[in-house]
Amino acid sequence: MVEIGKTLLPEGGKARRVYLSLRDEISNGLRTDGDLLPGEQRLAASFGVSRVTVRRALDALSSDGLIERRAGSGTLVRTKADADAPIAMNFNTLMPQLVEMGQRTTARLLSFSYGAAPEQIADAMRLPSGARVQIATRVRVADDRPFSHLTTYVPEAIAGNYSESDLASMPLFSLLERSGVQIDSAHQSVSAALAGPDVAEALEIAVGSALLSLRRVVRDVNGNGVEYLSALYRPDLFRLDMTLARVGKGNARHWEPAIGQHDETQT
Repeated sequence: MVEIGKTLLPEGGKARRVYLSLRDEISNGLRTDGDLLPGEQRLAASFGVSRVTVRRALDALSSDGLIERRAGSGTLVRTKADADAPIAMNFNTLMPQLVEMGQRTTARLLSFSYGAAPEQIADAMRLPSGARVQIATRVRVADDRPFSHLTTYVPEAIAGNYSESDLASMPLFSLLERSGVQIDSAHQSVSAALAGPDVAEALEIAVGSALLSLRRVVRDVNGNGVEYLSALYRPDLFRLDMTLARVGKGNARHWEPAIGQHDETQT
């Protein structure tokens, strides 16, 4: 098996596909502690692979402590009863919650440099072509578990007001405000992504794992882009909640976000 971070991946693309699929089902609660997995023959037929391939995937899940293989009685799911609940964020109040999270978690700085902003980033921030930005990549950690991979782009004129050590020890929002930036607004989008080798190693997950992807552009009171964030979150440790309200009358009734209300599952 191939080791990535603390995860042992089975050899072969098909075995990794089976491993990732079963691991995600366990992580997402579709298979819970004590559940009996189908036999190797049924799993092989379900995934369209050989029993040898399934066995490799199960060996990796066993190494992760997610299953227990018992001779004669099958394979049981084994999840920790005291496993940490995911960090929950309400989508409607996400910005202040992210700021608060930055103050109560720690970050590990992976890289720090200056260079020309990639074209896509420059366009999103409305910077001139070739504008120099500070590019920093960090991993945010809660309870010694990495849960987010953050890459930020900040115009050089602003980033020059704080040091690499500052960024390693303080939330970026605090550094921007300390630099005199008057933050006014932000636009963000959420989608999904797959973990590449570098991100997988930093987040201690398997290559190809599903991640929550958040992109955000922050602007000052003059409409200038002051930060571009590309963030990747482990869905087993982080989730976005949204409270919806049923509004309208008759055939026009529909769901709308209940702005300002926190989901009941917030922790």
